[in-house]
Amino acid sequence: MGKIQRISANGHTSASPEAVYALLVDRERWPDWSPLGRFRLLEKGDQNGLGAIGVFSTNGVNACEEVILLEPGKRFGYTLRKGMPLRDYRAYVDLMPALGGTDIHWHASFVPKIPGTGALYRRFLGHFFARMVDGLTTRASRGAP
Repeated sequence: MGKIQRISANGHTSASPEAVYALLVDRERWPDWSPLGRFRLLEKGDQNGLGAIGVFSTNGVNACEEVILLEPGKRFGYTLRKGMPLRDYRAYVDLMPALGGTDIHWHASFVPKIPGTGALYRRFLGHFFARMVDGLTTRASRGAP
């Protein structure tokens, strides 16, 4: 069994937590502001989107993810179901009101399926999360589309 790996990225936007949350729950639009490629919804989940399953296709990688937590204006969570050699992957985006806007903390934990690859995936995903947060803060700061 591999060691649990943790990654995180932080950012700040002038947008409200509710506005940032609205961007997070609209996963079909993530490719508009992030380094992710196409998104395809497989299952809608409940009326709020909890349990929704979708696939992001980016540079030949198909990551199937499920929404596991929805706390409007506060927290968004998802898990990786398949697509990368990781186990127990859980990611959360925490939103905190701060300085007339929102502090964003995007963080995850996982266990690599292949021994010795933890540092590699931690470095790769840490850089990827930083790009996700940069895109989210930029998009949120622009206001409504």
